[in-house]
Amino acid sequence: MKYISRKSLLYKTGVEYGDYTLNHIQGCSHGCKYPCYAMMMAKRFGKVKTYDEWCRPKLVENALELLDKEIPKLKEKIESVHLCFTTDPFMYGYEEISDMSIKIIEKLNLAGIRCNVLTKGILPFELSQLSKENEYGITIVSLDEEFRAEMEPNTAPFRDRIRALRRLSEAGCKTWVSMEPYPTPNFIQQDLYQILDEISFCDKIIFGRLNYNKKVSEYKNYKDFYNNMANEVINYCIDNGKEYHIKDGTITLK
Repeated sequence: MKYISRKSLLYKTGVEYGDYTLNHIQGCSHGCKYPCYAMMMAKRFGKVKTYDEWCRPKLVENALELLDKEIPKLKEKIESVHLCFTTDPFMYGYEEISDMSIKIIEKLNLAGIRCNVLTKGILPFELSQLSKENEYGITIVSLDEEFRAEMEPNTAPFRDRIRALRRLSEAGCKTWVSMEPYPTPNFIQQDLYQILDEISFCDKIIFGRLNYNKKVSEYKNYKDFYNNMANEVINYCIDNGKEYHIKDGTITLK
């Protein structure tokens, strides 16, 4: 594991459903090929030069010390902290990253700050012992392992993610699923309701289209496809008493 130091950690996010966030890792071993927007931005601003470099994560070794300085200054402004928007807090196969993420969540919770977590790794059951105000999420856009191996090569298997999330839900934790970036049928033919059935226990679903890939626009009816899929998710959530959020740009108004 390689380490880096930073001068600051917490910052206000511009993401539509976010408040504050932190990214205590640079890079991500998951190597998603949708492509990964975070990797594109890291390359653009000179933080990494290549895909291979991006896939070799570096942990911010002074993350806890930074939080000790920043929490007292910001706690009155913070509604919640998201882990993470440009990396993964429970990166599959990286115990050091998982341990640091749990310590960060503990420290924020002790200050009365709730956390919102999203991963393509495995959520540890230890999280069930932390604040019940936290919300734990996984990304699921398919159940097909061949698709995962192609597009998310180093992530946790889809059903392993779901199994870990279900355990937290059964322990009384708030859980959610991000169905983003959802692929068009020219990537993979699949049944949306089969996925929804697998995640039926979760409290909230976020749905969003796949961006930055020309193959999407090559699918003739991609706008209608995303409109239909988004509406199916909305109707499913309303019928089953779940919260939902449809990412900006997913629905195209005619």
